[in-house]
Amino acid sequence: MGDEEADARAELAARLRLLRAERRLSVTALERRSGLGRTTISQALNGRKLPSEATVIALAKALGTDPSALLEMRSRACAPVAAAVRAQSDEDLDFERRYRNYVIDRYSRLTVVGLDLTRPEGACWPLDTAYLSLELAARDERSGMPSEWPEGHGSPMTVERAEQALAGRQRTVIRGLAGSGKTTLLQWLAVIAARRNPPSEMHHLRHLIPFVLPLRTLDRQSALPGPRSFLEATGSMLAAAQPTGWADRVLTAGRGLLLIDGLDEVPQQRREHTRAWLRELLAAYPQAYVLVTTRPTAVPEHWLDGSGFTELTVRPMNRRDVLVFVTRWHGAAQAAPGLEESFKEAVRGQRDLAQLATTPLMCALMCALHRDRRGHLPRSRMELYEAALSMLLVRRDHERGIDAPEGISLTRHQSIQLLQRLAYWLIRNGQAEMEEESALAVVEEALPAMPAVSAQGDARQVLTHLVSRSGLLRKPTVDTIDFVHRTFQDYLGAKAAVEARDLGLLVRHAHDDQWEDVLRMAVAHARPTERATLLRRLVARGDRAARHRTRLHLLAMACLEQATELDPGVREAVESRAGALLPPRSYAEAKELASVGPVILDLLPNPETLESAEAGAVIQTAVAVGGDAALSFLKQHRHCSARSIQSSMAAGWGAFDTAEYAREILDHLPENVGVNVEGPAQLAAARAIRQRMNVYFNGDFSATELTAAIDRSRLQSLRVSGNHAVSDISFIRRLPHLRRLTLVGNGDLFDLSALDGLPLRELVLWGARPRDLRGLRLPALERLNLGAPLEQRTLALSPAFPRLRELYLWGEPCKSTALSGISALGGLEYLSFVAPEVTEEGWRELTLLPALAGIQVVDQDVRLLNRYPPLPQVTQLTLNNPSFHRDLSAVMATFPNVRKLSVLCRSDSDRSVDLTPLAGIDGLTVHITDAETVIGLDLFPSGAITRFPRPRA
Repeated sequence: MGDEEADARAELAARLRLLRAERRLSVTALERRSGLGRTTISQALNGRKLPSEATVIALAKALGTDPSALLEMRSRACAPVAAAVRAQSDEDLDFERRYRNYVIDRYSRLTVVGLDLTRPEGACWPLDTAYLSLELAARDERSGMPSEWPEGHGSPMTVERAEQALAGRQRTVIRGLAGSGKTTLLQWLAVIAARRNPPSEMHHLRHLIPFVLPLRTLDRQSALPGPRSFLEATGSMLAAAQPTGWADRVLTAGRGLLLIDGLDEVPQQRREHTRAWLRELLAAYPQAYVLVTTRPTAVPEHWLDGSGFTELTVRPMNRRDVLVFVTRWHGAAQAAPGLEESFKEAVRGQRDLAQLATTPLMCALMCALHRDRRGHLPRSRMELYEAALSMLLVRRDHERGIDAPEGISLTRHQSIQLLQRLAYWLIRNGQAEMEEESALAVVEEALPAMPAVSAQGDARQVLTHLVSRSGLLRKPTVDTIDFVHRTFQDYLGAKAAVEARDLGLLVRHAHDDQWEDVLRMAVAHARPTERATLLRRLVARGDRAARHRTRLHLLAMACLEQATELDPGVREAVESRAGALLPPRSYAEAKELASVGPVILDLLPNPETLESAEAGAVIQTAVAVGGDAALSFLKQHRHCSARSIQSSMAAGWGAFDTAEYAREILDHLPENVGVNVEGPAQLAAARAIRQRMNVYFNGDFSATELTAAIDRSRLQSLRVSGNHAVSDISFIRRLPHLRRLTLVGNGDLFDLSALDGLPLRELVLWGARPRDLRGLRLPALERLNLGAPLEQRTLALSPAFPRLRELYLWGEPCKSTALSGISALGGLEYLSFVAPEVTEEGWRELTLLPALAGIQVVDQDVRLLNRYPPLPQVTQLTLNNPSFHRDLSAVMATFPNVRKLSVLCRSDSDRSVDLTPLAGIDGLTVHITDAETVIGLDLFPSGAITRFPRPRA
């Protein structure tokens, strides 16, 4: 986006906000008057995206103003894009029209397992019917809150429908399990962009040209392609027709939409190469819009952070989603009357079936089997696949009277043997699709051992039959073969591996996320002795390989779910290794344990017997697993008095059905436990919010909505974050018992005068933009936490904040003041600041604060500490993300009387701490967080050193 466009869009947003303020209209009132959605209004007011002409006209009408001036501003805002379109040659325009129609035709239908058993070509579903707007979750990092934010105040998880979650985002990574709908989402984005009729929330797609880039296809080539080769690399028949340099011109003008599918389908050893290719693309075309999809464990979190990507995760379908999907499926399949309701009743009444039907793929498969079996369903995942293969490979043709249309007739066993070989070849070679010639070679190699098949035709005829009739294979391009879905490939490949006795090969690849489901299914396919051998070897490799130990032992634990019969000694060995990973000690470990699935719930210890951090992490694990089983686990501990358990439960609201979680969990928590409110559904759960004394709102709620949702006579703590709908906070004056206020990431908030004179004891400002705090009087304020730009260049705030005891300075406030004037805060007892932003003069002012007993120094180069004047009054010191902290000898020179030291090792590059220089100091206690290695522990008395996470025995 150019400066001209950004300025014009900001001008339009500012004008709309001014009109709203003049009319004294809330966002709710604007919704009612304009008929527009909350997200559309919010984005128009905050300038996150350019509103459509229809939106501008509707807002103008609601605001009682002539729309012509607003439409003129809008036209200036889109002038750069319009100019780029006008500058196109006739040749480009003609090809672009042809290409858009091609994209619409190619991607507007989906293959749906079992939709039509009469003919494979009928197993398709119009995208307009098939697309279900799933929920995407993102940890809200807009606030910029520090990673060591106090418990219960961490950045919240925001859950939104795809249209809202993707609105205005330029670069996004979408993580989701197999079959969760990632590819369908990309196809839908391609089609709505090509049609130029996206939903109002995604109006920015209207001028974009989509390029669908499946990495499974691109990675087979010697090098990943540049823009001029995009169409050729993906098998488009229009490749030769595109004008020279057309793709480059599209991307340069900021009109390209790169939809890059299946990062997990790139072999692990080539993912760094793929990341380099992607970064090269972004460097060459920084205005391009990019979405990348992957399975959750394929790459670490924040893998593309340096390139400005936001990470979103596909949530499992909730009950309402499942019901909508089931209705659409039965309508498209023209199922017999009564089957739809019968299926819904079965899923409602059987928890194990409900847990299976949480992705579009599995839900479609279950619908097909339910219809095929006249209302009966398998009850486990493996039984589901087995029944699906029987339905697709044999019963479909047999029951419809279809007999060898290609002159080939295969039994179920024969088909599976051939499909297994193809699947196993793909898995061994780390590919998601194969050249047709390679597939032919695999089939030809198998035929000599299958005389009943070879007698019917050659390898090409047999492969053609499998593609045409199995329902499991397809040809994404004229010369490639792949499986309809990776799940079937893993199931059949695992069966081939077990039959080939390749247990050692399975174990050697167990650390690779591409083999994760293969291992689980291999355990299910294996005979009891093979199963025991496979798990024993997996455990043994985990014991030897420190780097992969956690993953391998958790994978072994996850495999137990498929082990219907197993040697008790092997089961005990697996469970004991998993037990060594329990309890989880942090949110990161909780998330890793949750990846095992619901089976981990049976292993979690009673959180009420654990220390605080571990108890909270156990609850976080259950929340991350989700589903009915997790809710049952949480209900067992909802009356526990431990604060960490209560806070973790309150934070889990967004992972479950809103009303049910409020009724079963929140209504049973003490009134002083705060809850996050992150959407209209949670806001509507009035009772669950009103009884709270502490409420944390995240999102664009109006002041009217905020105050209507709470009991104003009881509220003590309020957080408003990520809110661009509120610029006037005078409503806070009507909260008589409010003592703690947090304002985070509210970009339109400049005026804090409404807080003047209030009896607040704690104030947190992050992302809001107050011009100057010196005119604000808060006589009872004890704690001030600042992460917002300030115009003032001094911290001489003592007349306004006479009782201030704790001060936290981050980013801009620390940089702009450099601690200048802090000596005027004579009663200050605790200070946190970012060291590189502070001058030596600022350090000298600290010597003039006699009550300053505690300091947190962020990003300090420990070697430089002895440059500064000593602070003998400090007895408690926290080094947050220090560099060169292996040697702490300089600490005592600057802080000679420290008796309580905390070291938080946030850096990924240096997680070792040497305590040797601190040995022998009487009464010194040290708390160390996230260190991998601590040297000198034996030099301190028992209890003097504590570590988090707690080291495992």
